[in-house]
This record gives sequence, structure tokens and C-alpha cells, in this order.
Amino acid sequence: MKNLDAAHALLADFPVVDGHNDLPWALREHVRYDLDRLDIGADQSAHLHTDLARLKSGCVGAQFWSVYVRTDLTGDSAVSATLEQVDIVAQLLARYPDHLVRALTADDMETARRDGRIASLMGAEGGHSINNSLATLRALHTLGVRYMTLTHNDNTPWADSATDSPAVGGLSAFGREVVREMNRIGMLVDLSHVAATTMRAALEVSEAPVLFSHSSSRAVCDHPRNIPDDVLAALAANGGVAMATFVPKFILPEAVSWTARADENMRAHGLHHLDTTAEGMKVQRAFESAHPRPMATAATVADHLDHMREVAGVDHIGIGGDYDGTAFTPAGLEDVSGYPNLIAELIDRNWSTSDLAKLTWQNAVRVLRDAESAAREIQPRRGPSNATLEQLDG
Repeated sequence: MKNLDAAHALLADFPVVDGHNDLPWALREHVRYDLDRLDIGADQSAHLHTDLARLKSGCVGAQFWSVYVRTDLTGDSAVSATLEQVDIVAQLLARYPDHLVRALTADDMETARRDGRIASLMGAEGGHSINNSLATLRALHTLGVRYMTLTHNDNTPWADSATDSPAVGGLSAFGREVVREMNRIGMLVDLSHVAATTMRAALEVSEAPVLFSHSSSRAVCDHPRNIPDDVLAALAANGGVAMATFVPKFILPEAVSWTARADENMRAHGLHHLDTTAEGMKVQRAFESAHPRPMATAATVADHLDHMREVAGVDHIGIGGDYDGTAFTPAGLEDVSGYPNLIAELIDRNWSTSDLAKLTWQNAVRVLRDAESAAREIQPRRGPSNATLEQLDG
């Protein structure tokens, strides 16, 4: 591929910070966390998008591992499952210390880059993981979780999801308190998956930069999971970062309706539409064989990044692939080894070295550093909140 050598040279200095990888959930679904049965130190291309060799080939320097749990897990069951997800990340770090290293701060990310290891951070995907408890939120932060996505595909009692019916008009009073408490402890507010009303409400409340860990441009592909232009434009004043995702149904208009039919086919077979186990993928591949899917490419993602750079500014964009959280990926970005292909495409579009360095590394490190700084400024002004959903929302 043209410019691939130049992409590798850029990434040697400024490797990719990826905002979202669902490997922990894939390990739960495939082998119930048995790392002997699914060893990412070996080639796992038959089963996963992610293993250590492909992370190295893809020039990944930092990864936010998603400690996602499905929304059909609720209450204390959701909290317990999230803790199990946190635990498997700890097991991965202990098993592969020459490759992966725990990172809690922006400084930790820079240290890992100098040492040639992958800075490993965690993000909780969905506010259902805290069971309406600010103490649980703080406990997750203590365990190393550095962002929380306010919703997943379904509403929480205090925040509206992009893919559910509106219930509270964005954020309820308790939802606003969640954002304030996240600011206070230095946890990034992740606005992927939330409704546009929730995005705008969070930007009004937040005293720290926000994050979109894996969302693309709604103007380029009109899917509710994507970010409207007015929200992208607001990131400059907020200081936040929007990390473009690779999921075809969110980035390629032709793939939206195709995926809706594929999801319905999964449900007709009694499977969750996000099932990427061997059984789930067998059903998906059979459907794809009968109904060839529209193919996204690295150029499709680059189209989103071009637009997001124009609207938000180059200081407010990043990359969040969503590997191992999607059944399908774009051509050229089939797995975590593919990031250089995207950078080569952007070089071909005359992106400068300085712009690419911000996209791949600098913006993500800066947004975490700024969240840390905001927390240090807020904490002398107010202590931990013990407000409850019932107190604030009735």
C-alpha cells in the first residue's frame, strides 16, 4: 500500500491510543476467562480480532480495554460482572508483563511508550455497571477504570441512550450528579452510545473534557450512534476528544439497513445480536454468504476523520476501533494489525505529521491529563457525593 512505510515511521514515534477494545468480554463469551484455552500470546486470528502479535503489528501503544457487560445484566449482577471484567484485565497484565502494563495516568501512558509496552487502561461501557451508586462509581475508579460510558444500547434510569426511546430528556438530576462526580474523581465522561440530548446535557454540566471512546460522524453516516456536528463543534470549548470507530454499520450508510436485517436474523436464531462466539459467527457468516454485505474500507473511516477534523478541530479527534465488540470490520482494518493502513490512507490525503501525531497519541494522552488536572482543581471545593437516585429524581 502507498505510504505504508511512512505510516509505520510515524507510528514508531506516536503509536495508536485506541479508545475501545472488547477483548475482556470476548474472553468471557468464548472461554469464560480461561486464558490457557485462548492465549493472546499465540495467534488467535481464527477467534479474535486481538492478540499480542497483531497489537504489535498495528503499532498500538495504549489501549482502553472495555470492561463492558450487557444491559440484560442489571442491579448487583451488573456490578459483579463488571468486577469480573476488571479482574480479567488484571490477569492479562500479570500474564503478559513484557507486553502490557497497567496505566492509570497520562504520565503512565508516556512511561509505557518509552518502555515499548502497551499502556493498558480500562473503560466501563454503560452506566448500568454502577447500579445507580456513586460509591460504586468511585470504587471502579479506585480499581483503575478511567472512563465510564453513560449508557450502552439501553437507557439507564438517569441517562438516555442513542438506541432507546427517550425517557429523561438527556440527563436527569442524578445523571448530572454522576457527571459531576466523575469530574471530581478524574474519570472521563464517555458519551459514545448516548443520545444527542445526553451529549449536550453532559457538555453543559461537565467541568472536565469529555470523551467519545468509539463514535464517528453523524453527518457522514446518519446513525444515532454517531456524533452530530453541533456536538463535534462544542468539543473545542470543552477540550474533549471524539475517537472514530470502525464498526461498518456506524460508518457506511449502505451497511445500516443490511446490519438491521443481520441483527434480526440473529434474534430469529435465538442469539443476541452482538454474539461473536463460534455459534454466533456461524449464523452471521451464513447470512453474509446469502446476502453479501456492503464493504467499508479504511477510506470510509478516513472520510469520517476528515469531517471530524474539519468540524471539531485536529486537537479533538482520535481512534476507537471497537475490535472484538463487532462481528464485522472494514477491509484493510480487519483486526488490530490494521491501524497503519488507516494512517497510510490519511497520509495519502495530505494529513501532516503533526496532525497524525495528535490523532494517534497526543490527543488521548492530553484529554486524560486534563481530566486529572480538573479533578485536582475540583476536589478542594467539594467532597464525595453520596446523593441517591431516589433523592434527586424522586
